[in-house]
Amino acid sequence: MRAIWKGHIQFSLVTIPVRIYNAIDTGQSISFNLLSKEGHNPVSYEKKDKVTGETLRQEDIVKGYQYEPGQYVIIDSEDFAKVKLKSERVIEIEGFVDSSEVHPTLFETPYYIGPDGDVAAKTYGLLSETLKQSGRIAVGKVVLRDRETPLLLAPMDRGIVMYRLRYPEEVRAMAEVPQLLEVKADKEQLKLAKTLVDSMTRKFSEIEMKDHYTEKLRGIIDAKIEGKEVVVIEEEAPKVVDIMTALKASIDAAKKPMEKAKGTEAKKEKENEKTEKQKTTRRKAS
Repeated sequence: MRAIWKGHIQFSLVTIPVRIYNAIDTGQSISFNLLSKEGHNPVSYEKKDKVTGETLRQEDIVKGYQYEPGQYVIIDSEDFAKVKLKSERVIEIEGFVDSSEVHPTLFETPYYIGPDGDVAAKTYGLLSETLKQSGRIAVGKVVLRDRETPLLLAPMDRGIVMYRLRYPEEVRAMAEVPQLLEVKADKEQLKLAKTLVDSMTRKFSEIEMKDHYTEKLRGIIDAKIEGKEVVVIEEEAPKVVDIMTALKASIDAAKKPMEKAKGTEAKKEKENEKTEKQKTTRRKAS
């Protein structure tokens, strides 16, 4: 695993040399090349002036901020240099908070953080264990690609995972979502819904987390490479039925696997009891 960033975690007078690694395996995704429809030749990406149609070189392009329709203020490299932040190599911790205080909508990209060298490993391990035992997470900031980014550090196994965070003002309010009405739930419906949730409650590790779309897409690609016909099965749209009927049917469906599992366990217990009795009989006979 190759590091993408090298620097320090800093809080109060404590400094820990660390390295940042990508937590996401981009090799698992499927990427495509743009080709011409006729000759299947690669299509080049050309930067063109949308008004004149002229092809532009990199040095002919500047960055502009649109403050009114069709009106731009130009920001060049000297302007960007003026907002250069003091350090690009320090993860500055602002404080430690309870994880429940950070709303999930603020989470963005995960990264792994590891110690930079044997000397740093002990202090790094101490921070990881302290976060784990205290039940706290660290919130701070770091400069990545010339931009100051809020972040969160949390313990994970024997290490530390870092999440880039969104600024709270970037996240829209839930109240903006249309058709959110204050509906008082029917007591009987609520009772059945809770029963269904209870019957379907399990550990996260027991729930299948598999990218079926990519799996099917790879199957289509492999079939085309081998010259096979691609067969697609049309799935029927789920029928919308009365909520009470749907809840009762769902509860019955959820009970069947549980009853089957209980029956299997009971059968095993009986077999074990039978085996134990046979052993006892043999002992007495001997």
